[in-house]
Amino acid sequence: MVDLTGWTISQSPISQLLVPHPMTPVLAEAAEAEVGPLVLAGVLLSLITVFLAAKIGGEICARINLPPVLGELVGGVVVGVSALHLIVFPEAVAETSGSLIINFLQATAGLRPEAALPVFQGESEVVSVLAELGVIILLFEIGLESDLKELIRVGPQAAVVAIVGVVAPFAAGTIGLIALFGVPTIPAIFAGAALTATSIGITAKVLAEIQQLSSKEGQIIIGAAVLDDVLGIIVLAVVASLAKTGEIEILNVIYLILGAAVFLVGSILVGRLLSPFFVALVEELRTRGQLLISSLIFAFILAYIAAAIHLEAILGAFAAGLILAETSKRKELEEQISPIADMLVPIFFVTVGAQTDLSVLNPTVPSNREGLIIASFLVIVAIIGKVVTGFAVFGQPGINRWAIGVGMIPRGEVGLVFAGVGAASGVLSESLGAAIIVMVILTTFLAPPLLRVVFKDSAVEAEKARLAAPVLAEADGQMMSANNTKTPEPKESESKSESS
Repeated sequence: MVDLTGWTISQSPISQLLVPHPMTPVLAEAAEAEVGPLVLAGVLLSLITVFLAAKIGGEICARINLPPVLGELVGGVVVGVSALHLIVFPEAVAETSGSLIINFLQATAGLRPEAALPVFQGESEVVSVLAELGVIILLFEIGLESDLKELIRVGPQAAVVAIVGVVAPFAAGTIGLIALFGVPTIPAIFAGAALTATSIGITAKVLAEIQQLSSKEGQIIIGAAVLDDVLGIIVLAVVASLAKTGEIEILNVIYLILGAAVFLVGSILVGRLLSPFFVALVEELRTRGQLLISSLIFAFILAYIAAAIHLEAILGAFAAGLILAETSKRKELEEQISPIADMLVPIFFVTVGAQTDLSVLNPTVPSNREGLIIASFLVIVAIIGKVVTGFAVFGQPGINRWAIGVGMIPRGEVGLVFAGVGAASGVLSESLGAAIIVMVILTTFLAPPLLRVVFKDSAVEAEKARLAAPVLAEADGQMMSANNTKTPEPKESESKSESS
């Protein structure tokens, strides 16, 4: 009989990371047995760091009247590659010595230097997956809190906002980079494409915190951000194809467009038809967590379908939330999903901040100066290109157009995806890549406080109008009363008849 044990271990991708040189099966199994518990220990230390950073940052921002999500992002920056190097990822540091958590494991848990790399990679991968689960839960929760009928009603306005929010910054950014800075065409197109993205997660969390998610402006922003996400995926596929081959694959673009349309419309229509059966099934179950687990299964199925057809998994989760929000279990499900969101969503926001490298803002580094100049241009285009979307809304008198435009500003994790794909393909220079990262940092950090300001100004104006309304009504009433009580002068003929 042929012994396949050695072949299986040597061919395993994990074993190739664990065993850099030929090793007997017994030693290989020993190495794997050593790494497994240490990966878990590293993940636990990472979660401790993430939750402390999120809670401390969120509490500080809440006490100074800023959105807590901004504190979670700043907390991520502090513990990430820009400062403490606690939450770092293999693509950001060249060696495992760049991670303080790995160093701590070596000092306290007996992690050997030769096992440091696989432990570092395993720990980073688990944290990344948890962050992705966090944003999926976030979008599912946002779908539950959104009104599908209102989203459908504002659909045309949301579509206009999304299209303008993609076309305006893409055209201005691409043409400006070519004309003003002499950037080659393909890198300029890639950088212009990075301007089109909108981080639905960050904007939606801020809207929920300031209780504007269900407002007319909030629904237009969310609807436009969802469409923006779909359009952003299409744009990313097109420019990535252009960067690799020098030509756009039309069939791939058509497939993405049709896939997105069929998935979004089809899942919502079919889901609304099947939702009564879902409620009936949940009511028949007798085990603990029947509603929560059944809902998560449904959300993960739609998220998987979206990912399988090369869309974003968060779109599937959002669609699942919209569908279940139409059922009688909505309020109960919102209460049950909140603790899970409180645990997983901060991992996402802290991870986004931890991956942000603020060293690209250092003007003393010669390679950063050109990037900072280009970044200034990109930031201006990124802000103006999204703010103008609010003024493209039609048929909505009295709506807060500034709030809609500001709500579309943050790029967040979506912009980082563009920067990462561009850097991996080699199409972006160091200065242009740094400029995109600066744009992502500033738009992500500026949008939450600006969004709170524009909604507060709108609330102040509405309050003034509300207080002024009774005064005006009273004044009108007094004028009408005065007119009614005024004695009419006798006619000349009546006076003569009385005198006679």
